Amino acid sequence: MMTSSSVTKSNLPPSLVSNLQSVLISRRAGGGGDDGGDGGGEEPPPMKPVEDSVEVPAEAEPVEVPPEKPVVLITNGEGIESPGLVALVEALVSGGRFDVNVCAPQSDKSVSGHSVTLQETITVSSAEINGATAFEVSGTPADCISLALSGALFSWSKPTLVISGINKGISCGHHMFYSGVVAGAREALVNGVPSLSISLNWKKDESHESDFKDAVDVCLPLIHAAIRDIEKGIFPTHCSLDVEIPTSPSTNKGFKVTRQSSWRSTPHWQAVSANRHPSGGQFMSKHQSLGIQLAQLSRDASAAGAARRFNSQRKNVEVVESVAAGKPDTQKETVRKYFRLEFMEKEQEHTDEDMDFRALENGFVAVTPLHVPSLVESEMQRLASDWIASALGGDD
Repeated sequence: MMTSSSVTKSNLPPSLVSNLQSVLISRRAGGGGDDGGDGGGEEPPPMKPVEDSVEVPAEAEPVEVPPEKPVVLITNGEGIESPGLVALVEALVSGGRFDVNVCAPQSDKSVSGHSVTLQETITVSSAEINGATAFEVSGTPADCISLALSGALFSWSKPTLVISGINKGISCGHHMFYSGVVAGAREALVNGVPSLSISLNWKKDESHESDFKDAVDVCLPLIHAAIRDIEKGIFPTHCSLDVEIPTSPSTNKGFKVTRQSSWRSTPHWQAVSANRHPSGGQFMSKHQSLGIQLAQLSRDASAAGAARRFNSQRKNVEVVESVAAGKPDTQKETVRKYFRLEFMEKEQEHTDEDMDFRALENGFVAVTPLHVPSLVESEMQRLASDWIASALGGDD
């Protein structure tokens, strides 16, 4: 039996409800309600009017839907199995506060800069990381973030924050132009997503794998604050924060906002013999504190004749010659040379304590805001304008 206290209104037409009531009342009148009627038996209890209603449990309560967790997307430059990324993901997952997603290179791309893969197919494979949705990509860090933000790989449309790191080696000064970890964060910035890049000042014979966990502990308050303020709409827009952590993270002197310096290590190209040259990507830098791998360059070049291959200026270069039999002597020969690039660490004077490299060396966590400038600085604009006017003005 339906009662008004246990019902809620439905969308039945009023005319249908009226017809149902009439039918039920007529059945009640002709169903043998008198003592001498044909129906016999007891008179059915009086029927209450049928209401336009459906029954629902009286104890039903609204179901509370838990709020969605902030989406954090993680990449890096050194590959998905690097200890810095692993330590960062473990910490974010264990806290249970975030929806953690990983899209990182499957191999070391730490000095790939902001390169992207065009006219080639990249491979994406699922990866097993407890508590996270993870993919490893055959491309660069910039490829990883571009793909992740495209909507083709993940179900969400936009993460709350992109974190690139933690890199094994610094990305200060001009190394930001080479750095794959900075490029991952910069690609997010280009796409309008707040981002952080994180690097540890790793030094050979001094640093340990456990330093990455200490580096994560240093960064977590900054990460939590960034996500909180992004959701409030008060996080700095149009910039990415590059975070450089000193060699001993647990004894750092605190955070210091810095400016990008002109510091760089010195590139040194070394000629090597043909039987010593490796396949690309096999060498790692002897100076791990720079976080830079050696790059091997193999190029084919033309040479005029055999005599030029043996002059004194090329005595350290082994030349591999290949000339098909029967070809005319005037046929140009192919000369192949092999070189390796090393970045030599070089001390440079920086008197400004607010520069990233100097603050890092002094034991601070250096935080440098990076942006993609839409306008050239006014002074540079003026100088370039004056030079172009002079160069193209017809004056000798």
